Amino acid sequence: MILLSYLLSITASAENIHIAVASNFTAAMKSIVTAFEEDTGHKVIVSYGSSGKIYAQIQHHAPFQLFLSADQSKPKALEEDGLTVPGSRFTYAIGALALWSAKVDFIDKEYRPLKQGRFDKLALANPKLAPYGVAALEVLEKLNLKSSTQTKWVQGENIAQTYQFVASGNAELGFVALSQIMDKGHVSTGSSWLIPHHLYNPIRQDAVLLKSAQHSAAAKTLLMYLRSDKAREIIHSYGYQTE
Repeated sequence: MILLSYLLSITASAENIHIAVASNFTAAMKSIVTAFEEDTGHKVIVSYGSSGKIYAQIQHHAPFQLFLSADQSKPKALEEDGLTVPGSRFTYAIGALALWSAKVDFIDKEYRPLKQGRFDKLALANPKLAPYGVAALEVLEKLNLKSSTQTKWVQGENIAQTYQFVASGNAELGFVALSQIMDKGHVSTGSSWLIPHHLYNPIRQDAVLLKSAQHSAAAKTLLMYLRSDKAREIIHSYGYQTE
C-alpha cells in the first residue's frame, strides 16, 4: 500500500508509453495494465510477441520503453549493449510449463498419450525464438522422448501461436505456459499435466527499462508497479511465481 500511495503521488502528468511483452505473459499483463491505468492515469500501449523477435526489434531501434522478456538472457544482452537504463533489470515472474490438450480427460498425471505416441501433432514454441520452446525441448530430452516425437512436432513462432495450435485442434497436445490455461488460479479448460520443475531449467523472466525511457516517469512507475503487492497478486493468479 505504501508503494501504491507513492506511485499515485507522482502521476500528476499522465503519459502514454509503449512497451513490449513476451506473449506468454499476455493475460497477466492485460490485467496489470488495467489496474495500472486505473491507479495512475497513465496509458499503456502493449506489443506482444516472441522474446527473440522483440529483442531484434529493440536492437533496430523499435520505439519501446520497457521490455518484459520470457527469459533473462535477452534483457542481459541489451544491458551489455548499453541499450537499457543501468540497474533497472529484475525478475518479474518465474514461469511454469504445462502439457495441455483441448480434449477433456485426454492427458493424465502419467502423461501417457505423450509417452505412448497416442497423438497426431505435438505443438511447441520455436526454441530459437521462445524460451518456453527451450524448456519444452529440455523436458522431451529428460524424458527421452525427443527422437520418438520429433516427426510430429509443429512449432509456433511464439507461445501464443503454440497455444492456438492446440486450442484449434490442429495439434492434440502442446507445451504451453501454465498462465495460458489458468483462470482465477485453476486450469480452466481441457486436460493438462503440470510439468515438474526438475525437468526443465527455471524460466526466469526479466523486465528492463530501455534507454529511451530514462526520462519517462510513467515507464519508471510501471516498472515499480510490477513489484507491488497488487501486481504480484495478479501474477500469482496466472500460475507464475515471484521472488
